[in-house]
Amino acid sequence: MTATASALVETLEDLDVEYVFGYPGGRVIELLEHLPDSTVDLVRPRDEREASVMAEMHGRLTGKPGVLAGQGPWIGSLGMIGQMEARLSSSPMVVLTEASERGEYSTLAPYQQARGDYGGFSLPSILDGVSKEWWFPRTPIETLRSTQLAFKHAVAGRPGPTAVILDGDAITDEVPDDPTPTAWDAREQTRTWDAAPTAATVATAAEALEDADRPVIISGNGVHAAQAYDELAAVADAYDCVVVTSYLGKSTYPETDERAGGVIGSFGHEGANQVVSEADALLVVGCRLNPMDTNWQAPEFIRPDEQTIVHADVDTRNAGWVYPADVGLIGDAAESLAALADAGEGTNDWATPRAAEASEWFDAPECEDDSAPIKPQRAAKAIESVVDEDTIVTADSGNNRFWLLYYLRTPAVRTYFGSGGVGGMGWANPAAVSAALTTDRDVIAVAGDGGFSMTMNSVETAVEYGVAPTFVVLNDTSLGMVRQMQHEDGDIAGVEFHDTDFVKVAEAFGAVGTRATDPDEFVGALEDGKAADVPHVIDVRIDREEDMAATLASSFYDSIGGLHE
Repeated sequence: MTATASALVETLEDLDVEYVFGYPGGRVIELLEHLPDSTVDLVRPRDEREASVMAEMHGRLTGKPGVLAGQGPWIGSLGMIGQMEARLSSSPMVVLTEASERGEYSTLAPYQQARGDYGGFSLPSILDGVSKEWWFPRTPIETLRSTQLAFKHAVAGRPGPTAVILDGDAITDEVPDDPTPTAWDAREQTRTWDAAPTAATVATAAEALEDADRPVIISGNGVHAAQAYDELAAVADAYDCVVVTSYLGKSTYPETDERAGGVIGSFGHEGANQVVSEADALLVVGCRLNPMDTNWQAPEFIRPDEQTIVHADVDTRNAGWVYPADVGLIGDAAESLAALADAGEGTNDWATPRAAEASEWFDAPECEDDSAPIKPQRAAKAIESVVDEDTIVTADSGNNRFWLLYYLRTPAVRTYFGSGGVGGMGWANPAAVSAALTTDRDVIAVAGDGGFSMTMNSVETAVEYGVAPTFVVLNDTSLGMVRQMQHEDGDIAGVEFHDTDFVKVAEAFGAVGTRATDPDEFVGALEDGKAADVPHVIDVRIDREEDMAATLASSFYDSIGGLHE
């Protein structure tokens, strides 16, 4: 017979899992004991929070589940940031955790026990609030089948996180030689099939786009999830459309293309928002149209009674969820777009010149300002200057991501990813390390000093695992977005930070640290970081008086009172 933990690792090998991101503890140690003799590598950052983000980013980039492993109490607390982002950003993830079961001791004033029975806390309840599906197997064969199903459901339909809670005999016993029921071949059991829209709905959608004089595509994160970039471009060309994106859809379409109109939303490009308002037909692809995307339902933005809406999504619930849709294309984005590209064609005299006009919002006079401290608009353009089609930018939450959204024009698909699902601070650093491990591309992480500090241990993880992202800290020595919500200085507590020496922090972790106080220094430091084979941390002193919301808020957002975040 085979030990269950060993068989579980063999399942990971059969499914071509490259990395497990995790931290040793509890019954997960049973699993980690077998990894050194396998083809699966463990990436162990300094805590479960960073591991969870790394797993989420791995899944986002590859389309295969990123695997997170760790002890239950910490996977259910520290490790939740990546799981929540995976749920709302549709990133496939499999969580292998455990309940810290102590056998006969579990009901005696339990220590760490997470089964949810007498005296303990309920890890299943915690995971149930976030994961697509979760399993709590009771036997070795259930452990193997549950793991297979976790991988299947992490990618089936709309991707997301799934979880298996390892416990007691179900991980420590041996797998019977001839069990009933059996565990089938892992590859066969985890197979999924792409859904596609019906021919009739494709024909109706094609007719709507052919009849349009001002057709606009809103491209969302579902295009990233399906890697449907070529199909998106084919539809834009076939029906002569302007292409705008949601925040999570940024870099699903090159923003340097003649059809690109920018990013929509509350702090999106004014030009892109105006284009959507002017459209007579909207093709929404892989975008749920959350409040940030829709300018918080500003009445003059999207108008279902005046505009034809075709909504393509893998999840039937999402099509027509926020606004009534005239046509729903239910299926994988690549399948829906490919069918639509073949179904018709249309031309107009509006799209290309209108996109060119809209894309002017990528620039502003401050983008050329060489003063010190550095204008955040100028900082975004400095980053843009070193981003090519082989570079990935990971953007954190807070003011920094909106400056990047607005002024960093992506040159190719898959060059920009942000924490826009749950939008947690501290995401960019571990995401960058994961991207560097997962790809052979240059990676630039961008965060404010608040977000960088939350996960700056990721710099050490990068050093330890031999990858070299460049970590950019847009430093205003404050929690900038919240500070700028103040009516008067000092009327919100907790917004000012001690001025941390991030250069020394970087050096302590074994990286290179640089402080940039003017644009030329910053560009030079970025170029050095990209060329290096060790991580660089660039402490960029930005002008804290540049008010993000006042500068970037769209007119539609202002029309409903500017709710902010």
